[in-house]
Amino acid sequence: MPGFPEPPLSPPVIEPEGGGLVLRPWRDGDRHMLREAAVDPALVDIGGVPRLSSEQATMGFIAHQRRLAREGMGYPLVVDGQGAAVGAVGLWRDRMDAGRASAGYWLLPAARGRGLASRAVAALARWGLEELGLARVELHIEPWNTASLRVAERAGFEREGLLRSYLELNGRRRDLVVWSVVAARCTP
Repeated sequence: MPGFPEPPLSPPVIEPEGGGLVLRPWRDGDRHMLREAAVDPALVDIGGVPRLSSEQATMGFIAHQRRLAREGMGYPLVVDGQGAAVGAVGLWRDRMDAGRASAGYWLLPAARGRGLASRAVAALARWGLEELGLARVELHIEPWNTASLRVAERAGFEREGLLRSYLELNGRRRDLVVWSVVAARCTP
């Protein structure tokens, strides 16, 4: 059956076309980037970044990312732009059945608007489809998040529809737009 191989692969290092960008496993040194992300209200509200109150909490988050990979829950990676950690991307099996996975991403404010997110998401989806044999990779984006909607489109995903009251984030039910890329339509 297509999907995540058992036992899980080690987190990959993915180098998207065009150079200057690497998707790699989390390192202890990424704590500085994570601390910067943790003070951005947008990343905390919708990006899955926790509010971090201490160095211990920061290192705990990084250890958790490594544990998720080790236990086969997904492939959490750092977006590294020209030697500096600028965000994160991940492919998750939490919604996977029969070859389906969801992806997520975020970038620090200073790294936005340069096409890095689109390149990172496209490369991760391509890796999932080709290396893991997935049939489908999904993105779930709030309808008002114009920048993320553009990222999905530029990364080659197709909009499928609105999932009403789909997910609870920070105590509120949220509508999400589902986007997907499928193996039959994936172009390298």
